Amino acid sequence: MPVAPERVITTPASGAPAAGPDPRPGGVRRIGSLLSLRESPVVAVLIVTLLGASLFVDMFATGRNINFLLLSIAAIALMALPMTLIVITGEIDLSVASTLALSSATLGVLWEAGVPIETALWICLAVGAGLGALNGVLVTVLGLPSLAVTIGTMALYRGLAYVLLGDRAVASYPRGWVSGARDPFLGIEGLPWIAVAVLALAALFAVLLHATSLGRSLFDIGNNDEAARFSGTPVRWTKFWLFTLSGAVAAGAGVFWTLQYGTSRADTAFGLELQVVAAVLLGGVSIFGGVGSILGVMSGVLLLGTARNALQLFGLTSEVLQIVTGLILIASVVAPNLVARIRSRRAPGPDPVPIPVTGSTDRPRTGEQS
Repeated sequence: MPVAPERVITTPASGAPAAGPDPRPGGVRRIGSLLSLRESPVVAVLIVTLLGASLFVDMFATGRNINFLLLSIAAIALMALPMTLIVITGEIDLSVASTLALSSATLGVLWEAGVPIETALWICLAVGAGLGALNGVLVTVLGLPSLAVTIGTMALYRGLAYVLLGDRAVASYPRGWVSGARDPFLGIEGLPWIAVAVLALAALFAVLLHATSLGRSLFDIGNNDEAARFSGTPVRWTKFWLFTLSGAVAAGAGVFWTLQYGTSRADTAFGLELQVVAAVLLGGVSIFGGVGSILGVMSGVLLLGTARNALQLFGLTSEVLQIVTGLILIASVVAPNLVARIRSRRAPGPDPVPIPVTGSTDRPRTGEQS
């Protein structure tokens, strides 16, 4: 019996590499890789927004307004840094603005009681760390969902701020401390020192997140916390310390906020947590965890602040600004997932792999003789 000729059946290879090297020039490949980054859209929109506001909004590009813009987003940027790490692990902290308010109220009560302001500042930071640790215990020890926990502590901490101050305000802080909070860096107009401090802190967080084993473990926790736990990552302790860090940084933002405006009130920074979350999600951090970068978040903070500042210069009311913030928050959640779906549909399939099939499985066609 003659042997039938060998046939070849092609089947897709799972995860097979591309058929050949990328034919595009090196410069084009580098630009393409930059454009494919998750934070590229927000950086591009930020550049366009800054250019548009500078050209078409009166008084936007002045040193005085730039100084006001940077001061207005400083507290948001501070709270967004630890929030980024928390969201990357798949959790969230909605109590940051209330922690800020309670720290501010604590500072006011301590100052009225005659405590030196230098000592009161450290006490406020300790209070903030304790508030964050309470969130961490409820989430990691009791296993409660962080969304529900921090909604509850958001109301609790705000209520405690009203217990401390009620409806009154403390506005008798030393003039030197109040003016010092707004001082320019090295006398440069339009560059407050807090902006440089936030930039330095953002660089530290970027190194922590993107260049250390701890940062890589945060992404592992966000992608699959069970797998991260089996690989030796202390998931519960990591999340606990992240919530503690978030509380301490929010308290520091509260101290700066108090000195910047020279007053402590219980309703300080009411609703500011929405702007923090919006900036983080707008910066490309996935609400489901496992994805994000400090560059994207800082770009999101600046984009959100620039948009609000430009709209304020147009004379829009605070209600309209709140609506805009809500729309940006929705868009920051929907857009990345929509882009990911489009990319997954347009992605080319894997290359086929040839599989030889011998003649023993080849049935004779009609008219063939054995």
